[in-house]
Amino acid sequence: MTRRFKDYADILHQHAVNRGGHTALYHEQDCISYALLEENVNRFGNLLKSIGLTAGERIVLALPDCPDAFYAFLGAMKCGLQPVLLSADMPRSSYAEVLRDAAPSALITTGASEVLKAGAGSAMPTLCIDDGAYPGRLGQASPSLAPSPPSEDGVDFFLYSSGSTGKPKGVPHSQGDMLFCAEHYAGKVLEMSADDVVLSASKLHFAYGLGNSLIFPLYFGASVVLNPRNAGPADIFHLFQLIAERRPTLFFAVPTLYNMMAKTMDEGGSFSSIRLCVSAGEALPEGLYREWQRLTGLEILDGIGSTEALHIFISNRPGRTVPGKTGVLVQGYEARIIGEDGRPLPSGRPGTLLIRGRSTARSYWRRPDRTAKTMLADGWLDTGDVFIEENGCYTYQGRRDDLFKSGGNWVSPLKVEHVLRDHPAVLECAVTSRPMEGLQKPVAYVVLKPGCEKEAGLPRKMRSFVLERLPAYMCPVRFIFTEQLPKTGTGKIQRSALH
Repeated sequence: MTRRFKDYADILHQHAVNRGGHTALYHEQDCISYALLEENVNRFGNLLKSIGLTAGERIVLALPDCPDAFYAFLGAMKCGLQPVLLSADMPRSSYAEVLRDAAPSALITTGASEVLKAGAGSAMPTLCIDDGAYPGRLGQASPSLAPSPPSEDGVDFFLYSSGSTGKPKGVPHSQGDMLFCAEHYAGKVLEMSADDVVLSASKLHFAYGLGNSLIFPLYFGASVVLNPRNAGPADIFHLFQLIAERRPTLFFAVPTLYNMMAKTMDEGGSFSSIRLCVSAGEALPEGLYREWQRLTGLEILDGIGSTEALHIFISNRPGRTVPGKTGVLVQGYEARIIGEDGRPLPSGRPGTLLIRGRSTARSYWRRPDRTAKTMLADGWLDTGDVFIEENGCYTYQGRRDDLFKSGGNWVSPLKVEHVLRDHPAVLECAVTSRPMEGLQKPVAYVVLKPGCEKEAGLPRKMRSFVLERLPAYMCPVRFIFTEQLPKTGTGKIQRSALH
């Protein structure tokens, strides 16, 4: 059932009044109720006002997934500030670039974050949530805060794109975008309710993670399990432990993580509480879907979204998942697939996906060149993704910038990776192109499974494996074995770093 809220201050207040004792956040040993969440959001907003910040200014939040990230994000918006969400562990150079671009008036972070060094020398105030004085300052702030009126330009917060193919871009969004995604995806696709307990491996500073852990569960009054750790190999067992202890009903991750979990879990696992698993960020291989279902008995809802659209706009549906397919349009969105000439293509032909819906950003921050290329006339967004549509179902082919021609034929690195990943010796792989003899040829970077040796005949065996399943022009001409693959902060393979 669609609910009519004005904004997230209204949402929090209604939950605090009507079901204030219900748990909003689980974090380590703490349980934060909806009543306490609203109170601390108000306190944080008043704390921001006390250091001289005024409506319309931007502030950088470089925080791990923790209750204070909720207080800061929601408290900033409630008093009319525009939070800019960033990771707490980016390199200093990346912070410096974003600080120049966003021009914030304050930093909210932790004492160990490199953002402090990137911002050193500026006059803007800094608040560290792990500083000994912070709890007292928050506790002394007033628990009451009148919400500021909506921003005149429709900008309430900023996300930054992962920058996997170039300079990170600031993407402004409104609370209206948040409400739209909650209603149409979490409500109509996931059928989320106040009874759900949500666990997302993707973090709050990513559009996908922000939707999973904050936008959706707060809208429906559900509970959120916060995991401040990263989702690297060393943290997988902690994730299994969280699932066993907190018993989430909805689990969100990216294919890379599902793959690592599938390789390390005991059969059966502790997944009996989960009713749905969701995947986004990159295409979910059919083989991984089937292996996950074999191990856990659960389907994974694959979908695709973007920072510019805030969350998922094409998705599979519970009980009607088609392995290897991205799914059908989420209600409230429209799509077109166009060719190189910009004209719509008939069903069954691969082309660039354009999307339109009320959650899409109107522009990039201070990037009119990129805005003109991506935010098109009449509200259409050029996703840069290549898809095929057949009978209303969409299949992802890869990023437009990743596809290349070899011997006059288009090669989709994604297709080659999906096949190669099924080889028994392969843990992870990435395919890109290299110029050879005047032509672009496919090259594969491979991470071997633990215990598998790089024997002399392995590349030949892998080539034969691929040739049995794909045309020869798609088969890698070289196999380069490596210890790890470069990835963006969202877990996507960074192909541009492989050339």
